[in-house]
Amino acid sequence: MKLLFICSRNKWRSLTAEKIFDGYNGYEVRSAGTEEGARIKVTEGHIGWSDMIFVMEKKHTRRLNEKFARQLNGKPLICLDIPDEYRFMDEELIETLKSRVSGYIEGIE
Repeated sequence: MKLLFICSRNKWRSLTAEKIFDGYNGYEVRSAGTEEGARIKVTEGHIGWSDMIFVMEKKHTRRLNEKFARQLNGKPLICLDIPDEYRFMDEELIETLKSRVSGYIEGIE
């Protein structure tokens, strides 16, 4: 299964998610951001590649729906409600990600 994690700038939250979940239980994971200054900006290709998309905040859901509505049709889009108050690989962020994602994919402890 291919998982895509989205935040604003793809520097802390979604990049942390990519690092901790990639290869876990055979999952392929990528991350991207919605803002102009993002490290990797989300594209139509990212959306098409993914089987399931996780966003950190409701504003990311809105941005994806505005820009990629057709490509998102029927694809699971899950908001994790994780605010932008963590740094890359922050222990609390890792625990929050594992806890929130575990309800959607198998094998996350």
